[in-house]
Amino acid sequence: MPPQPLLILIAGPYRSGTDDDPARMAANLQRLEEAAWPLFRSGHVPMIGEWVALPVLSSAGATGPLDPLAEQVMYPTAERLLQHCDGVLRVPGNSKGADQDVAIARRRGLPVWFDIADIPGYVPQSTPQASS
Repeated sequence: MPPQPLLILIAGPYRSGTDDDPARMAANLQRLEEAAWPLFRSGHVPMIGEWVALPVLSSAGATGPLDPLAEQVMYPTAERLLQHCDGVLRVPGNSKGADQDVAIARRRGLPVWFDIADIPGYVPQSTPQASS
């Protein structure tokens, strides 16, 4: 386990490549979330911009990520989160927003990882142990 937990933004496609199909956006979010447990298991704090942006949109009365208000919330949320994050894990897939996250992180001197195994303290393990 690393000496200090890192707050790591998981960046990858959410809306990109979905033709605005909600089921495909949900599948993209699930792919982003698949990186959350390995990061947590390794002693870090995973963060995904949509975990923050979607509730913000909802509380603002927006109908979802396709609402016109989303432009004022989705990308700015990730940019604000990056003011607090210690690094970015870029997962595969074309994404203007994720590429923007990487560019912001690099400008701020934050590490960007493209392979989760390269993150300090990474602990390989297949699945969490369920408790009974």
